[in-house]
Amino acid sequence: MVLCGNDKLKKRKRDELFIQSQRGAMDKFIKKLGDNATVSQQTENVNDLNDGSNNNVPNAFESLNVHEQETFSLSIDNDPNRLSEHDNVSNASLLESLNGHEQQRFHFDTFDPRYWENLDNKTRDELVACGPKRELNLTFPLDKYYRHFSYRYYSRKLSNGETCDRKWLVYSKHVNKVYCFCCKLFKSLGYLSVLANDGLNDWKHLSERLKKHERSGKHMANMKTWNEMLVRLEKSQTIDKELQREIIKEKERWRLVLIRIIAVVKCLAKQNLAFRGSNEKLYQNSNGNFLGMIESIAEFDVIMQDHIRRIHTREIHHHYLGHNIQNELISLLAHKVQFSIKNVIREAKYFSIILDCTPDISHQEQMTLIVRCVRILDKKVKVEEYFLEFLIIDDTSGLGIFERIIDALKSLDLDVRNVRGQGYDNGSNMKGKHQGVQKRLFDINSKALYMPCACHSLNLVVSDMAHSCVKAISFFGALQRIYVLFSSSTKRWKILLDHVPYLTMKSFSNTRWESRIKSVKAIRFQAPQVRLALIDLYESCDDAITKSETESLVNSLENYEFLLGMTIWYEILFVMNTVSKSLQSKSICIDSAIKQLEGIILYFEKYRDEGFSSCLKVAQGLAHDMNVDPIFPSRRRVFRKKHFDENDHDEEALSVEDDFRVNYFLVVVDMAISSVKNRFEQMMTFKSVFGFLFDSLKLKSLDESELKEHCINFHKTFSHDNVSDVDFNDFFSELKVLQMCLSQVSMTPSEVLEFVENVGCYPNVSIAYRILLTTPVTVASAERSFSKLKLLKNYMRSSMSQQRLNGLAILCIEKSLLESIDFETVIHEFASTRARQNRFFIPK
Repeated sequence: MVLCGNDKLKKRKRDELFIQSQRGAMDKFIKKLGDNATVSQQTENVNDLNDGSNNNVPNAFESLNVHEQETFSLSIDNDPNRLSEHDNVSNASLLESLNGHEQQRFHFDTFDPRYWENLDNKTRDELVACGPKRELNLTFPLDKYYRHFSYRYYSRKLSNGETCDRKWLVYSKHVNKVYCFCCKLFKSLGYLSVLANDGLNDWKHLSERLKKHERSGKHMANMKTWNEMLVRLEKSQTIDKELQREIIKEKERWRLVLIRIIAVVKCLAKQNLAFRGSNEKLYQNSNGNFLGMIESIAEFDVIMQDHIRRIHTREIHHHYLGHNIQNELISLLAHKVQFSIKNVIREAKYFSIILDCTPDISHQEQMTLIVRCVRILDKKVKVEEYFLEFLIIDDTSGLGIFERIIDALKSLDLDVRNVRGQGYDNGSNMKGKHQGVQKRLFDINSKALYMPCACHSLNLVVSDMAHSCVKAISFFGALQRIYVLFSSSTKRWKILLDHVPYLTMKSFSNTRWESRIKSVKAIRFQAPQVRLALIDLYESCDDAITKSETESLVNSLENYEFLLGMTIWYEILFVMNTVSKSLQSKSICIDSAIKQLEGIILYFEKYRDEGFSSCLKVAQGLAHDMNVDPIFPSRRRVFRKKHFDENDHDEEALSVEDDFRVNYFLVVVDMAISSVKNRFEQMMTFKSVFGFLFDSLKLKSLDESELKEHCINFHKTFSHDNVSDVDFNDFFSELKVLQMCLSQVSMTPSEVLEFVENVGCYPNVSIAYRILLTTPVTVASAERSFSKLKLLKNYMRSSMSQQRLNGLAILCIEKSLLESIDFETVIHEFASTRARQNRFFIPK
């Protein structure tokens, strides 16, 4: 039908009137933050509006992808400026520029009273149902008069001495102001009270202003309105009770959906698995583990099936399956775990830091931050080592790492003055006496004692032994040549496996502490089989170089000196590896470490006298199995030219066996003894500080003068700026009483601390034992975190942001804490911090 000119004019006027009537309709969904928040608002639009993946029924809507669904959502919203998070190809550069490579987004906290202007009825009802929210353990900032808000203002003291709770008082940590909950929500037009509008931060007169406000008639009227609405909501007697019933039903559905989504995130994080694939389309190949698990759940779960159906029918536009929501849930769970760890550290008060560095796949230097503390739960003492985060290090000097550590501790709200131990490797930038990290931290906190990693030091002892003489170097060189020869091709390795089916050859490594013992063990118990494999390789190959190398190695294995040296090295390395494994325990204490090191010294001193004869017997049996003559190869005697003034009598020459013992066996053993004493000299100094606490029997055996001397030394060590961890007189008195109370049975420091905590009257002794148990021994926990780093940030995930890396790392390393997180609290926090058009809340 063709319209005439008059009809066209009327139609245009109707359209203009309709457009004018719709102006500002979006204001109830969008909070205006001012001109300076334009970028943040755009970032919120980019990140928030589009968490949809098309969870459609298999084979029904495979062609409908996330982008298409979000396009439909945008047409409904009628806002051309809003982007979809799943336009991740075309909008990737925009997201990077807005979010700074980590896609940090602005979160709208609905429980923050500064946003309670022009609320719609639905949001106000939900706030009334949830009630005012109070955060505990906040540190309130000081104003220019050095005054601040306090938790005591939440209570009102009555004339008879009783107190009543001001449940209507809420504090906003973002603007450092207080508000009245009911007056902010139900204020009438023209109500000018500061508590109902911009908030109050006059801390000097806060008590008077609060008393005046709670006595006002308008406040009491708003309190009445609040209580009446709360009763109506609880009894579902509001005007929109049918709508409220639908809202409650919808909230429950979303709660069940989010429980499943969080469970998937938790499972993938614990197993170090990748979340995303090359696309984000359900029921297509390479869509990643996250969507794959959602598909699997939907096959059996009614809730997820219904969620997919709603997405397919476009009943919902926000389905929370996108990669930004994954990042947010990872960050939320990681924050919960880290918050639990920080609570444990604050309860323990004293802690030690353990640091180590390694390059990742993207060639960035990553430093892991581990914290060691003593956790006392239900009167049970447990030493814990917690992973906190990975830190990118640009400056690897002592000053650069030190400044990075201080910044990290401040961001984690951990007081550097409570550090009582430092655990690093033996790098010069860490242990340097003048400019190392340990010296710089010791200068600002002299109570932070440095402990070099015992396992690294033990590995350096083995390295010193292996380079102590030419024969030792040749022995390990021959072992490495055997490994390189067989590992250079698959055919050669097949020949080795045909003859050596059990223990395989291992390559040496300067950083893997167990590499040498495994390399020696494979040949020590399979020397005949390894020789047969070399002979088989010699006969099957045509390469002259390979034949020459193989023949040389066969001759080495048939050498009695080589067999004897292999026997000696296996016994030495077996002991070193056993001690190393014991030192890698998280709960090991310095007293146990010192006992084991003293045991190593005693072992080598005894082995020096008796070990050679026992190794001769073992080597003779091994030579018999290989049909090798158990005799040392004879050497031509060399006569030295004598000068005219020397005596004419002949020098006494050592036998071949004695020469091997003196110039090989004793050199290696003596190097082991001297290296252990030198490299663990720093650890032995801890014995002078904590030695009297190592064993309860030793503590009981001290007389009064010796005990007083130890107390003076301890008090002096843990004093800084005229502040000491223990009071000397009280500490000395408590130990004298404790000497009489302890049983005659030997007790470890952990057992003594449990006894002290159960009794509850030895506070200074408790502090001393907590500091003792807090002292780190090794950086093994840091090395274990590097194993997770290699799994998380591999060559397929090399562009992972640091925030996501830290979130996934803390979830997979601290699995026990992750299991203790309540899903309901996570869902509630997730719902309260999301700014959506269609907001939903999960009640507490």
